[in-house]
Amino acid sequence: MDPQAISRIRAYLSENGLAGWLVYDFRGLNPVFAELVGRPGGTRRAFLAMRPAGEPVLLVHQVDAGGFAGIDREVYRNRAELADRLRALFPEDRRVLMEYSPGGALPTMSYVDAGTFELLRGLGFEIESSADLYQQVFACWAEADLAAHRAAAGELGRIVDEAFGFIGENLGRVTEGQAAEFIRQKFAAAGLESDSGPNVSVNAHSADPHYEPPAGAGAVISAGDWVLIDLWARRPGGVYADITWVGYAGRQVPARYQDAFDVVRAARDRALGFIEAAWREGRRIEGWEVDRVARALVEARGLGKYFTHRLGHNLGREVHGKGANLDDYETHDTRPLVPGLGFTIEPGLYFDDFGVRLEMDVYLGPHGPEVTTPVQNEVVRIGR
Repeated sequence: MDPQAISRIRAYLSENGLAGWLVYDFRGLNPVFAELVGRPGGTRRAFLAMRPAGEPVLLVHQVDAGGFAGIDREVYRNRAELADRLRALFPEDRRVLMEYSPGGALPTMSYVDAGTFELLRGLGFEIESSADLYQQVFACWAEADLAAHRAAAGELGRIVDEAFGFIGENLGRVTEGQAAEFIRQKFAAAGLESDSGPNVSVNAHSADPHYEPPAGAGAVISAGDWVLIDLWARRPGGVYADITWVGYAGRQVPARYQDAFDVVRAARDRALGFIEAAWREGRRIEGWEVDRVARALVEARGLGKYFTHRLGHNLGREVHGKGANLDDYETHDTRPLVPGLGFTIEPGLYFDDFGVRLEMDVYLGPHGPEVTTPVQNEVVRIGR
């Protein structure tokens, strides 16, 4: 583990009067364990114990112990020894953090199964969520992360323009899948990587937020079509950038498309304005509050039922990171937006025959929120 991260973890535990952070894994159940240790826990139960003082200790079954050479570890052989070792790691105070979320409120930080929770509680442990600790220590970007993100964001802006141009030059002959392949080729040429995607969707397909066209196939894009492009990528090992733009293959955008676009744009800008105002006032805000502000605008326009996902998600080395989301819809995310976080703002409206989503990325820097990606303020006219 990174010594600086260990130091920050110790400081957080000490400042909050906690006995430790107990990271549990069983057969890869908890990705946080693998992130910290460098590999999943193994075939039996494993625990990584971090405390305000002293080095981290890994508690593993003797069958798996050989796979963790070079790490300070203790070994147990049976369930009685496991219970004894856990108690010995925290001999007095057992108020610990784990990847547990009361009521399952934060699925991205909820990996402790009910049985293990009951086992530990029976041993005298008092368990609280590690979500805030994880965000503070791991979800906030370093300068190198911000630089890598900015580089990826700039490339995405260029590539989405080129993708709309490619579609316009080939109207009536290019499919969604071919346009997606064009974007992937541009990623490769720019030295970017992505875990999946991109999403190039036409007309009714754009009403599915996570539509991905079949390889080389999908609907043919023709004059008069509505097109949504969602693309996300990163420099190898870096932090993701993620944007969504929309366009219309024609000179005059039909009123129905334009009206929906205008509402989504207003909701996006209202959310950003709320964050900017809170920063100027020195006021703490939580992820759910930003979602509520944008959603209230959409609801006031009578379109609330068509906004069917959270407002935005955390960005990290995973495109959907484990930090605070802008969400008062799918969950109620009470984590604060703190300096160093990056996230998307991406309101959307999804009807039967088309969808609109406008997505930009925001970084909370030392001087306030910074929009790091190109911002779409007009519908792209494809092929004009």
